[in-house]
Amino acid sequence: MHIDWLRAQTETFAEAVTGLDGNKQVVTCPEWSVRALVAHVGHAHRQTANIIRTGQPEQFLDPLTADVPQDWGPWLRAGAEELADAVIQAGDKKVWTLIGSLPASFWLRRMLHETVIHSFDAAVTAGIAYRIPADVAVDGIEEGLQMVSIPDAGKIRPHFANLRGTGQTLRLRANGNAWLITRNPDGVAWQRSDDDADVTVSASAQNLLLLCYGRLGIDDVTVTGDRDLISHWLVNTAL
Repeated sequence: MHIDWLRAQTETFAEAVTGLDGNKQVVTCPEWSVRALVAHVGHAHRQTANIIRTGQPEQFLDPLTADVPQDWGPWLRAGAEELADAVIQAGDKKVWTLIGSLPASFWLRRMLHETVIHSFDAAVTAGIAYRIPADVAVDGIEEGLQMVSIPDAGKIRPHFANLRGTGQTLRLRANGNAWLITRNPDGVAWQRSDDDADVTVSASAQNLLLLCYGRLGIDDVTVTGDRDLISHWLVNTAL
């Protein structure tokens, strides 16, 4: 499933950037050029494949200075295939990840959603339509919740520690799905539930994922309840 999604999203990304000026500013990531965006995606696929093969951490390249070939499309597709092959070969083998030793499939899922959000960035910059499939977006929402709810999440990103609370609750709703998040003194807990909460955010799965990644704001979705609570959540869940 995730391999097929990765291939499809990489193809979408490759099609969106093909023909763009490499020096063009990315609308949704103004600190990056299109060339840097291509470098980020293509090298991330290859470097995570290498992490899977070796089981060891690796310093990710700076996309602002990393080399990329002139013909982006084949290079991007080859990087996705390299990652897919590494995951298949690894099977259940555990490797280094951002959140401890886990099966190689962690990196497949992480790179899938990295590619999804940057496909959106590329499409906006190219001025073309892009829709995130609902099942992919739902998976991306849950991946993010899993990242911020692990024990000692603050070791991944220091601001994740700010998500600890005193029982405040948030509910996310999208495409018939609902997630209830509780901010406890020892960290974040979440479950599939449509129980009442201090704040509820409702949107399509695509828009909810884009909200989580900072591509949309709270005025682009429906918020009922404590807006300060969801604003604080979004600031401190940034990946």
